[in-house]
Amino acid sequence: MPVRVVQGVIQHYGWGDLNFIPKLLGVAGRGQPWAELWLGTHPNGPTLLEDGSPLSDLTGKLPYLLKVLSAGEPLSLQAHPTTEQAIEGHARGVFGDDQAKPELLVALTEFEALCGFRPYGSTIDYLRRLRADQFADFVQEHGEDSLADLYRGAFDAAETIAGLELIDDRQARWAWTLGKKYGHSDPSVAATLLLNYVTLQPGQALHLTAGTLHAYLRGSGIELMNTSDNVVRGGLTVKEVDIDLLLEVVDLAPLREPIMKVTDGRYPLPEVGMQLIHLAPGDSHTAVGHELAISLDGTTAYFSPGTPVFADSDTYVVTPL
Repeated sequence: MPVRVVQGVIQHYGWGDLNFIPKLLGVAGRGQPWAELWLGTHPNGPTLLEDGSPLSDLTGKLPYLLKVLSAGEPLSLQAHPTTEQAIEGHARGVFGDDQAKPELLVALTEFEALCGFRPYGSTIDYLRRLRADQFADFVQEHGEDSLADLYRGAFDAAETIAGLELIDDRQARWAWTLGKKYGHSDPSVAATLLLNYVTLQPGQALHLTAGTLHAYLRGSGIELMNTSDNVVRGGLTVKEVDIDLLLEVVDLAPLREPIMKVTDGRYPLPEVGMQLIHLAPGDSHTAVGHELAISLDGTTAYFSPGTPVFADSDTYVVTPL
């Protein structure tokens, strides 16, 4: 079967960028936020073939979801459940899907994010460099309980966050900006200072496992994830938050190396048994399974097993590991 051009679904969430996805697809943005382009068979955004029929007619239910994400404003502070938590939560109506949501993001532009807990000793040193000594003392005393105790009101970070206004540090500036929007006393604002701050350059990537507390701040990238839309939000959003559930699913173990190690343009997502591969112009690949691709010339396509894939421009293809 030849290559099939497909039509993804746009999600116009309020945090979306106005220009990146419309420019990628060569369409008018019409002044509204374009947050995500979905490619896959998830019922919240099923991809269509050129004739208007669903992609799932050819593929059945795909085990992955491919996205372009473009953040003009910060996303919520959030985490995703494990498979066991998703199954249990789905059964009692907490989650819309009965699957975990491991994911990776490959930057297409400079991309800023908060991702996983910094080792607590490093966080204490960092807070003291910011002259946030009261917060440093709190973290030193509470350790891994710091997040939960912040949400339980054990520390009011208003003075700490307000004092970051003139600090020359990107993470501190983000905390102050978020505090201005959501309130300096918001525990989720203080929680951002417990996390790793990263700035990805194009081609660099993050791998988010179940429970990893994170917030995307700014930039555009390609995402690959399990076919799940399960999100637990703690704050920094106008959407529904569930602090108790967040504290159940969050993984408090420090994440010492948040940026993925990438080899030969391959980005594995082993929890899903898939990987994202980057094809530079002139590269080729033969589809092994039901594979979706996004090219930076705006083409979105499906390749059946055995179909050759030729890249005229930078292309990202989902293929089995």
